[in-house]
Amino acid sequence: MTSRMLGIGFLTPAIISVAIFFLLPVLLTVVFAFTNMSTSTGIMGGDYQINSEQLRSVSEIGISEESVELLENAGFQITEAGLTALAEQFGDETAEELREDYLGETFTARRDLERVLRNLDEPIRQTRDRKTAADLFAVTIIGERFDTESQFRAALEKTGVDPVDHDTLTEFAYTGWTWTTDNFSLLLELPSTLRFAANSAFYVVCTLTFNIVFGLFLALSTFYLPSKTANTFRAIWFLPRILPPVLYVLMWNWFTWDNGFIATVTGWFGVPPQNWMMQTTTRAWTVVILINGFVGASLGMILFSSAIKAIPTSMLYASEVDGANRWQQVRYIILPQMRWPILFMTSYQTLSLLTSFEYILLATDGGPGRSTEVWALAAYHTALNNYGGNLQYGLGSAYALVLVFIGIALSALYLRFFNFKELLAKPRIEQ
Repeated sequence: MTSRMLGIGFLTPAIISVAIFFLLPVLLTVVFAFTNMSTSTGIMGGDYQINSEQLRSVSEIGISEESVELLENAGFQITEAGLTALAEQFGDETAEELREDYLGETFTARRDLERVLRNLDEPIRQTRDRKTAADLFAVTIIGERFDTESQFRAALEKTGVDPVDHDTLTEFAYTGWTWTTDNFSLLLELPSTLRFAANSAFYVVCTLTFNIVFGLFLALSTFYLPSKTANTFRAIWFLPRILPPVLYVLMWNWFTWDNGFIATVTGWFGVPPQNWMMQTTTRAWTVVILINGFVGASLGMILFSSAIKAIPTSMLYASEVDGANRWQQVRYIILPQMRWPILFMTSYQTLSLLTSFEYILLATDGGPGRSTEVWALAAYHTALNNYGGNLQYGLGSAYALVLVFIGIALSALYLRFFNFKELLAKPRIEQ
């Protein structure tokens, strides 16, 4: 019992960390994906408001013409609130006279109220001033903000709007977020969705191939070098992995931009300065794949080198006695025993490439013309840094949730393809 409690105590920090930094973000992503949450709606709920610009589209949601007319011209009523505002703008005497003779009275048309304001003992003489004064007594919900649904519905009743339209108008006027599945329907409808998916597939396949093949090449080539020389080469190739991403991409910018190393060298031969990273889509993809490829290949080099060193040297010595050359050793001894490291690197790098975008963001930001915009970067731009200014948290979460399901499906496929059960099975000698 004591040892069990001690084990739980040691595991508790790890469990809390997993819950906070993994499970909670995934759960929030799922929740946000089924909402229309954005900058305009906020994340804490909202109030009820219909402004003059929204009023133009009210008829498109099935509201009757009579209700629309009432919303536009709900009438005018002499109230204490309006009289207070009138006194501030046009004087106490005018407001007091209007209070004594017309307090509580309702006018269906603006011109009737303007006529009263013109015929007072202390009249408002200018036409523009009379219109301004009349607006102080307007009975309308247009432009007003209501904190609760009950307040908004009460205001609708005062304006005389048909009760049949109350529910539709209340839903239309709500400025907060609501539960919806429209995000996924929108993903299917947007023409950019297919482009982002194709970009992601191209990026993952090309970069993953580079990571595995080049990482394996580095591991094999350094395996046959003297120990000190091999360690030196591995340290050099591991630099992309340990460098901060910003510094690493800045080095690529210096190398490829129109005032960088390549442009300077080619300029000696009369080639006009040009941006070798962003000039064309082909160049942009080439640089993006190389930037991410060297980072992934350096990790593959370390993992594959460790796996190769774990192979019993007696097998290699025996093969040399039998006359095997280096290529035959690689083909018949080393590669067959690399299935597990390759499975791990393939699965890990696939999931990493699907969800990572920082190097693309720093290098091209999805350009030129969003030609290198992958799915994960589109989710970031949509939810956290889009071009329109209205951050769409719900739609961005829907993008991310799709990646979660794709990652799960690919992981299951990899485990089946590499025969994961056989890899974990006990050696036959122990069975």
